[in-house]
Amino acid sequence: MTEIELKALTKKIECDLLKLFGTPILTVSDLKKAMNYSSTAAIHQAVSKGIFPIPVFKIPNRRGHFALTVEVARFMALQATDNIQKVEGKDMN
Repeated sequence: MTEIELKALTKKIECDLLKLFGTPILTVSDLKKAMNYSSTAAIHQAVSKGIFPIPVFKIPNRRGHFALTVEVARFMALQATDNIQKVEGKDMN
């Protein structure tokens, strides 16, 4: 997949996430849905261990962690392209 195709896929996913959640900043609850985590506790645990794959941040006077929709979209697009390339590179015989 070319860089242009990757950017187009990222933008498409970002638009879909914006339509779904209505905001460019996602809460942990939104991340649970968007990334198909089993619970918000699983996300909190991954963040505390430093293994959550998306950059998260805190907002003053707000509880919890937040992530930008564009970062979630970028991660999803990269995962999709990596997996497509792996599948295409395998011998199907």
